[in-house]
Amino acid sequence: MALFPVFGKAAAGLRLERIRRSPNYKKDRFENEVHTEVTLKGASLFKMLGEYRNRPASTTPEHRIPSVRTDLRALPDDKLSIVWFGHSSYLLKVNRTTILVDPVFSANASPVSFMAKAFPGTEVYTAADMPEIDILLLTHDHYDHLDYPTILQLIPKTKQYCASLGVGAHLELWGVAPEKIVELDWWESWSVKTGGVAGASVADGGFAAGGDEFIFTATPARHFSGRSFKRGGTLWSSFVLKAAGYSLFLGGDSGYEEHFKAIGDRFGPFDLALLECGQYGKNWPYIHMTPEQTVQAALDLRAAALLPVHWSKFTLALHPWSEPVRRVMKAAAEKGLPLATPLIGQPVVVGGPYPDARWWDFL
Repeated sequence: MALFPVFGKAAAGLRLERIRRSPNYKKDRFENEVHTEVTLKGASLFKMLGEYRNRPASTTPEHRIPSVRTDLRALPDDKLSIVWFGHSSYLLKVNRTTILVDPVFSANASPVSFMAKAFPGTEVYTAADMPEIDILLLTHDHYDHLDYPTILQLIPKTKQYCASLGVGAHLELWGVAPEKIVELDWWESWSVKTGGVAGASVADGGFAAGGDEFIFTATPARHFSGRSFKRGGTLWSSFVLKAAGYSLFLGGDSGYEEHFKAIGDRFGPFDLALLECGQYGKNWPYIHMTPEQTVQAALDLRAAALLPVHWSKFTLALHPWSEPVRRVMKAAAEKGLPLATPLIGQPVVVGGPYPDARWWDFL
């Protein structure tokens, strides 16, 4: 084990060879489809750190975040249910198959416990509450999506891992058996039968799944990666999931661009899109969306409904903590887009009716 395993490990050997063959890997790092600056040119890192240290009180809730306690082992088998745990962590259950996305249960979104701490009330679900996981899906390797302590705790109950290209090196370092890891480049697909029997992988996506077949396709996002100073050593992705007659878009992190329309044209329409709507800022407009852009992205994808994520657990930006959902609700209403706004732990059944209580107003 490495001296500081929380930082992960750079790909080597066969994993590195495959990364170097990727059309998205150039000049020793992965690149976005369009030129993307992580921060605005001229933005001062020291000034941003100072603003964050002196952030407004409104960036955190005054009261404990409410939640619903759900028995995750008793979700119905005959419907597609989603349970959100705050930020970008959520569980999907359909056809007796359980999929866990970007789980972060260690109450902080950083390599150290005293930074980016979870809001009180959002840490009510832990790795111990999770049922047996058929597939653990990882969109990219940032700390608010890939959590070292959580992965360690979930290893005994996870059958298979699906991740963006390069992320497998972190998982292997942390003790995941390499044969359990599937990595995907953009536009590559992996089909799996319920029960964890792998089907074809690295296939060009665009087909439908039926019966007990689940098809994951990694699709582009406009973001970046890295768990230390080096960026771009692993890929960042969104994912299309086709399963049991359903079509979902699992967004990961992304700034707004034309890739949403390209994905919608190729794989849409979608029954539901789960898209980030928080942690945007004036100094990084290209790697995270504003709430209004989130709604437009859902329309570009041809999604029947939107579940906004990436908010309500950590303060990673300077906007008021509940501003993302308020703005996304207003924009969705103006565009006639159905919205799901569940409490943490409240099951969402795809197809609706969708929960719409403005629970943040009660705090």
